[in-house]
Amino acid sequence: MSATELLQDRYGASMMLTYGVPPVALARGQGCTVWDVDGNSYLDLIGGIAVSALGHAHPAIIEAVSRQVGTLAHVSNLFLHERQVELAERLIGLLGTDGRVFLANSGTEANEAALKLVRKAQGPDRPVVVAAEHGFHGRTMGALSVTGKASIREPFGPFGVQATFVPYGDPAALRSAVGADTAAVFLEPTLGEGGIVPAPPGYLKAAREACDEAGALLVLDEIQSGIGRTGEWFAHQKEGVRPDVFTLAKGLGGGLPIGACIGFGRCGSALSKGDHGSTFGGNPVACAAALAVLDTIDKENLLARVKSVGEHLATGIEAIGHPLIAGVRGSGLWLAIALSGTAGTAVAATAQRHGFLVNAVQPDAVRLAPPLILSTAEADSFIAALPGILAAASVVLVGQEGG
Repeated sequence: MSATELLQDRYGASMMLTYGVPPVALARGQGCTVWDVDGNSYLDLIGGIAVSALGHAHPAIIEAVSRQVGTLAHVSNLFLHERQVELAERLIGLLGTDGRVFLANSGTEANEAALKLVRKAQGPDRPVVVAAEHGFHGRTMGALSVTGKASIREPFGPFGVQATFVPYGDPAALRSAVGADTAAVFLEPTLGEGGIVPAPPGYLKAAREACDEAGALLVLDEIQSGIGRTGEWFAHQKEGVRPDVFTLAKGLGGGLPIGACIGFGRCGSALSKGDHGSTFGGNPVACAAALAVLDTIDKENLLARVKSVGEHLATGIEAIGHPLIAGVRGSGLWLAIALSGTAGTAVAATAQRHGFLVNAVQPDAVRLAPPLILSTAEADSFIAALPGILAAASVVLVGQEGG
């Protein structure tokens, strides 16, 4: 047995199989490359699902985390420390408006905080949250209640949140669903797990207007799209729309677990002492990592790099002209290769055998969310290999159809 197979056996015997048994057992990483326990290398084009913003073993994160863990690793929520205050100040500054921050450990926790904030701010007379079909906001019970994917939501109902789902990107459907009983509209600027589906131009502004007319709050979930992923600090900044509540996670910590719920205006003070909490939220080590991520993106001008490399990658993929490729969606280094059929799993598995890690986010879409430090040369290596990957995947599909 290979080292991977041995570790997979141990995994299968000791872990809850909520992810099945993963196909690759990773041992280490450097930059945008990772190695498995058998020594095989891969160009990481998943980035821990849009988490590893600076890639693997980045010196800025190593230094910041090592310094912090050697000074103060944990304080709980009974005490404050400078890193959490500094991070909150930085995030508010990047958003360009007054706000207050609650720090959590993950995206779903950030969205749980947002849901409690909405309930507290709006009161019991507005029980409804409007969300998008195919939207994804997390797996915990509150976040799951506004996740628009029935197959993962319905087995765990009923929920404590009354949700109404509308087609994503349809302003008229959204407006008709928002009324006097609506507490909030909960949206992603681009559907992430739904297949990297950008909102049509003007959609977020229409959502803002519908909320303002009805007295509802606008909550934007930028757990995947935030922290430079699209070439902007935050995706909604392209639209010039200010939410009432805003959630972040994933790329913020560059690999360490951290999430943030930010409230603006009256939403910044809706939660009072005792209303919410987290023992590990705002952990000094995670905050130090997040500050290192923000510093590095700024100092190395990675937002411009994300735009240029992302455009180069998208253009190169579209130029291949393979019949399996229906197009490329997304922006920056958050892209989906749209497929002409349900070949996503075959393409991802074949890419792995060719030394590239990608993700079949939907049956007909392959997600690319590499580290923001991805180079043009690394993008070119994937573009050059993609025709062979698609050809091999097509053979697999023909075999499946004929089998």
